[in-house]
Amino acid sequence: MLLKRNVELGLFIVRVLTGVIFLLHGFSKFQGGIGGTMGFFQSIGLPGALAPVVAIIEILGGLLLILGLLTRIAGVALTVIMVGVLLTAKAGQPFMMGTEFDYLLLFTSLQLAFTGSLLLSVDSLLFKNKYNSRLAEN
Repeated sequence: MLLKRNVELGLFIVRVLTGVIFLLHGFSKFQGGIGGTMGFFQSIGLPGALAPVVAIIEILGGLLLILGLLTRIAGVALTVIMVGVLLTAKAGQPFMMGTEFDYLLLFTSLQLAFTGSLLLSVDSLLFKNKYNSRLAEN
C-alpha cells in the first residue's frame, strides 16, 4: 500500500516538473517574437511555420501536465515533440553536454503517456469511476 502511494507521489512530481519545463520552453519560443525561433527552424531545414505550432504544443502540453488533465495525451504529444527535437535540432550532438536533458524530457513524457498520474489531478476528478480503484489501492 505504501509502495503504491509512493509511486503516485513520484508520478505527481515528474508530471508537474515536466509540465513546468515544457511550459517555460514553449513561452521562451515567443520571447522577443517568434521570428527568431522560426529562423532557427528554417536554419535546420524545418518549415518556419512549425515553430509556433511546437511552441503552442509545449505550452498546452505543459499546462495539461501541471493540471493533470489528459495527462496521457499530453505525454504522447510531448514525446513526439522530443523525438522531433532529437532527430533534427539535436542530431549529431553528443549525449553529455548535448542531448542528455532532451532524452530526460523524452523519457518523462513517455512515462506519463504510459502511466498517467492521478495524485492531485483533474483526470482523477473527471474520470472518477475509471481511476477510483487505482487511487483506492493507495
